[in-house]
Amino acid sequence: MLATKISSKGQLVIPKEVREKLKIKPGAFFHVRLEKNNIVLIPMKKGPLDNLYGKFAGEKILAELEREHADEIASENRP
Repeated sequence: MLATKISSKGQLVIPKEVREKLKIKPGAFFHVRLEKNNIVLIPMKKGPLDNLYGKFAGEKILAELEREHADEIASENRP
């Protein structure tokens, strides 16, 4: 069994042997779960923002936001 300790900043070092075996790279994301009195770290295949990539492709979000902003400015009677 490998051991590690938590830093004063709450950081935990995953031993190199484990990182290599699981192919964990710097910047990897994990789901954190409590099971009874144990902390379980589950590597995520993608980061949370990766799941949003392309989700709104083809949507006219910017045009809608610009229209809303123009309406707000007009309703405030700004010059």
